[in-house]
Amino acid sequence: MQLYLMGLWETVRDFIGTGGDVLYLVFIALLIMWIVMVERWWYLLGVFPKERDRIIKEWNAREDTTSWYAHRIRDAWVSEASEKLSARMLLLKTMIAICPLIGLLGTVTGMIAVFEIMAVQGTGNPRLMAGGISMATIPTMAGMVAALSGMFFAQRLDARAKAAKEQLIDSLPHH
Repeated sequence: MQLYLMGLWETVRDFIGTGGDVLYLVFIALLIMWIVMVERWWYLLGVFPKERDRIIKEWNAREDTTSWYAHRIRDAWVSEASEKLSARMLLLKTMIAICPLIGLLGTVTGMIAVFEIMAVQGTGNPRLMAGGISMATIPTMAGMVAALSGMFFAQRLDARAKAAKEQLIDSLPHH
């Protein structure tokens, strides 16, 4: 097991060495994105059902559910629940959008490295230029893969949060 982990670490280190330091930024953005996503799923599947049940119980315990005042209380509860459901979704979508941009930053820095090599060595050394070109393309690929890994789950998370809100609204009848 330890040998496997050491081999995995060597592979990651080689990948970062080939792609450049910008990959650390991609990794940090990816880490933040997935921490937020796991927290949102945990809230949606673990915490929100208890809050929904509490709101429904409080609504059903009310004697007055038809007056204008009761409807404003209902709207406030739904709005509060909706706000909690959509919390940090903007951060999540921002991190998804930032990942490819960080990858493009890696492309620019890699191309600058290629041009520096060409200025110093000339165009006669393709092996040195290939290192710079891989430094330019790997961060772009990593940024795109990071963004794609989050897009699918973020869309599903957003759809489930909207469905949970609609389910809560439907569970609070207003006679």
